[in-house]
Amino acid sequence: MEPPAGSEHRSPPGPAPLAASPGPLGSPAREPPPPDEGQQLRISQSGQFSDGLEDRGLLESSTRLKPHEAQNYRKKALWVSWFSIIVTLALAVAAFTVSVMRYSASAFGFAFDAVLDVLSSAIVLWRYSNAAAVHSAHREYIACVILGVIFLLSSICIVVKAIHDLSTRLLPEVDDFLFSVSILSGILCSILAVLKFMLGKVLTSRALITDGFNSLVGGVMGFSILLSAEVFKHNAAVWYLDGSTGVLIGLTIFAYGVKLLIDMVPRVRQTRHYEMFE
Repeated sequence: MEPPAGSEHRSPPGPAPLAASPGPLGSPAREPPPPDEGQQLRISQSGQFSDGLEDRGLLESSTRLKPHEAQNYRKKALWVSWFSIIVTLALAVAAFTVSVMRYSASAFGFAFDAVLDVLSSAIVLWRYSNAAAVHSAHREYIACVILGVIFLLSSICIVVKAIHDLSTRLLPEVDDFLFSVSILSGILCSILAVLKFMLGKVLTSRALITDGFNSLVGGVMGFSILLSAEVFKHNAAVWYLDGSTGVLIGLTIFAYGVKLLIDMVPRVRQTRHYEMFE
């Protein structure tokens, strides 16, 4: 009789692990919810942002900044744009003078980029001229489309001029005037680029960031003029560096302009019914 009793005592432990097994089986089932909850949070956040764009025609800055903060940053953007217009216009005149007198393709490219910077800053002025349109997505996208077109036109002029100088083997001349213009333009344009990037990030403005990119290109061009001139001064065999730099910068501006148009033209169409700035 003991063996059956023993079997009876062994049988209960059998179900015991079976009863415990749902525990581990249930615990993995509870682990997936946190990722699901995180995904739901991300979806809800992105949904709120997309709803703001589609239903109200507003930028993401409308959910980040208080009204008085947005207006303060808008005024700063206007001041930076005015300062950029004055500085780059003076640099454009100086760079065109250097390009004509010293046969510098990089100086010509920088002068064209400075003119582009003046136009892009003027577009940013229009973008933020209306206090009620500080968060207007439609106005933002229109400004970006205009900037994209200007980028394409200016890049074509820069590349054509640089290729012409390379084909005719124009040799740049070096003097103190070229050196001073290069240093001044490189420093000022770099400072303007940093300011525009900071304001563009706060206001979530692609137009300001694009304007900052243009100023950054101007800074690179200013230093490239100095670099190519110094290299040519010590080694005349590298005469093509100046023209090659002009071609590279022109193609960079062209690529950025194309990308800007591809991104912004559809958004202009999507937000054309939400022109809240009028």
